[in-house]
Amino acid sequence: MASFIIEGGHKLSGEIYPQGAKNEVLQIICAVLLTKEEVIVNNVPDILDVNNLIQLMRDMGVTVSKKDSYTYSFKAEHVDLAYLESDEFLKKCSSLRGSVMLLGPMVARFGKAMISKPGGDKIGRRRLDTHFVGIQNLGADFRYNKDREVFEITADELHGTYMLLDEASVTGTANIVMAAVLAKGITTIYNAACEPYLQQLCKMLNRMGAKISGIASNLLTIEGVEELFGTEHTVLPDMIEVGSFIGMAAMTESELTIKNVSYENLGVIPESFRRLGIKLEQRGDDIFVPAQDCYEIESFMDGSIMTIADAPWPGLTPDLLSVILVVATQAKGSVLIHQKMFESRLFFVDKLIDMGAQIILCDPHRAVVNGHCRRFTLRGGNMTSPDIRAGIALLIAAMSAEGVSRIHNIEQIDRGYQNIEQRLNAIGAKITRI
Repeated sequence: MASFIIEGGHKLSGEIYPQGAKNEVLQIICAVLLTKEEVIVNNVPDILDVNNLIQLMRDMGVTVSKKDSYTYSFKAEHVDLAYLESDEFLKKCSSLRGSVMLLGPMVARFGKAMISKPGGDKIGRRRLDTHFVGIQNLGADFRYNKDREVFEITADELHGTYMLLDEASVTGTANIVMAAVLAKGITTIYNAACEPYLQQLCKMLNRMGAKISGIASNLLTIEGVEELFGTEHTVLPDMIEVGSFIGMAAMTESELTIKNVSYENLGVIPESFRRLGIKLEQRGDDIFVPAQDCYEIESFMDGSIMTIADAPWPGLTPDLLSVILVVATQAKGSVLIHQKMFESRLFFVDKLIDMGAQIILCDPHRAVVNGHCRRFTLRGGNMTSPDIRAGIALLIAAMSAEGVSRIHNIEQIDRGYQNIEQRLNAIGAKITRI
């Protein structure tokens, strides 16, 4: 198990570029199974979850070649269907959350799929009902094999239909869309997720020959086609990294420029940080964060305490609430952080409290942060990263703290952040991997 040793109190300066979006590229890689032709994907981040999925594609028989540091070619002409039923394949799926999105493409193109319960962050219940019910609505038959603890899905032919999703699940919507593009007839998906990642997937599928309308809305209409073809796709910059870098600049009182952020796809993220009093400037497609010794949390217009909560797009992504929470510890004022989607994601705050933060954990979903405008500097601590987003929040806290901190289980951070210590050390941080 690897650890970070962080020497706090160092200011950052200069420019940093966000990596390709993890949540988008996992969908895109799964979608290459829908065609036997070549699909080229640019701006692929070099992170653990993505690398594991790429290796899984190789194991499945997909021809994968690396064109340059961040560009891959995929050709799923000869997929090993026998391997898809093997214990080895199912074991690998169980350790990779993104593998659940193999389900839609495999059923659509090959008429069958097997999948074990996928892994990922331990952030509470993450049910798969939306995925399964949606693909069942298209005509697939689901069976649970108790002996192997896997789901077996078969479909002689998928047929378009109308469906109202029980929740606007991003991965659930992606899975259903990928199944529906090769179904017979028209599929209508209401309460569909409409995050930029999902928009990117739909745009790529249309370039491959799919017929999807309603992109960027919560009502998608998909006219099934006989086959899809090759294409080239460029992944958006990771909005979660953009938000993380904004938080790092604020917490370390640093002046920082975040380059090529695809500002039009950030939604409410910049405004959410402004609510904490953080100054941001859009400069073309860059974000400039000036150094601030203190930033003050806004109140609502009636004077009540500010509440920042996650919500389906175009609301605030839940992946940034951990960062916003830690940034609020050094602001002036109070804020209620409401994590609606995952009931275990706020449990890392006990580590921040040990570092000197003033936080009241109300219940598994809500925490009140009392910012003290740097009157009390956070103390270095010894902690363990429970998930990707809590891990980066703890790293931000350690970078601003007094003294030396140690973060264990940083493989969690590696799952979502590419060469993070090297990139941060290049702009002034002092982080050592051991």
